[in-house]
Amino acid sequence: MVERIFERLTVIGLGLIGTSVVRAARAAGQVGHIVVTDADPTVRQRVRELDIADVVAETSEAAVQDADAVVLCVPVGESGRVVATVAPHLKQGAILSDVGSVKVAVIEAVLPHLPAQACFVPAHPVAGTEFSGPDAGFAELFQDRWCILTPFERSTEAGTDAMHRLWEGFGARVERMEPRHHDMVLAITSHVPHLIAYNIVGTAAHLEEVTQTEVMKFSAGGFRDFTRIAASDPTMWRDVFLNNKDAVLEMLGRFTEDLSALQRMVRYGDGDGLFELFTRTRAIRKGIIAQGQETAAVDFGRRVGPEVSKKDV
Repeated sequence: MVERIFERLTVIGLGLIGTSVVRAARAAGQVGHIVVTDADPTVRQRVRELDIADVVAETSEAAVQDADAVVLCVPVGESGRVVATVAPHLKQGAILSDVGSVKVAVIEAVLPHLPAQACFVPAHPVAGTEFSGPDAGFAELFQDRWCILTPFERSTEAGTDAMHRLWEGFGARVERMEPRHHDMVLAITSHVPHLIAYNIVGTAAHLEEVTQTEVMKFSAGGFRDFTRIAASDPTMWRDVFLNNKDAVLEMLGRFTEDLSALQRMVRYGDGDGLFELFTRTRAIRKGIIAQGQETAAVDFGRRVGPEVSKKDV
């Protein structure tokens, strides 16, 4: 028998992650009643058409009424504003959580508005695709992916345990981490790679001697993967960089130093140095596959199915 973790779950923000949370919660049967909302009325209407929630509320205030748990699936820069809006309407003992890939800034933004009757358990599911919007979500998004919980002084043990069980029910592997350490780890594993991808795709687009047609026509596997990353939601990633700038700048500084060293190897023909570097980085790739975080299949097993709109590809 499936454990009923929450009688009433509210999800605010209905993009890829938000609708995937809703679909996963319904599929797992861990929640009695699912209430959702989004600031965009066209998104709310589309979610009604998809029929993935029990109630689509018109406002965040209405959505959180009597909720046992509220999951914020909004850009990290919006977290404080949303909590300020819903705080007076949270019931006694309500658990507030989020899905943002930055934790310290979100905690600092939420804390001034967090009412005494609620606890906050920050979370970050390390999962996603380059697609966005309510049609992009699917219940299996979190299967065998990590979800990092970053409890702090306003996180109760009971609330943290409940969120732990919820994410495990979604198929995720759950780890707990200190918020500042989380931000440093994600800066190098996610944020800086996105920044590099945005930059290299932008550079290719501005090369005068190479036309955009040629860039698209002759894209090799490496550049294609950069474009996949660079196609990610611009609002979300703008907020990530602005809210995790200290960790990003530190890791970007280290990357710049390493890039300068690589530049010297190429300039002076240091074949041994290049071979050693490429051997070490290849081992990391193999380790990621061994951890189950990727597949060794051609094109990493990615494919464009009929369910993906051509305008999104």
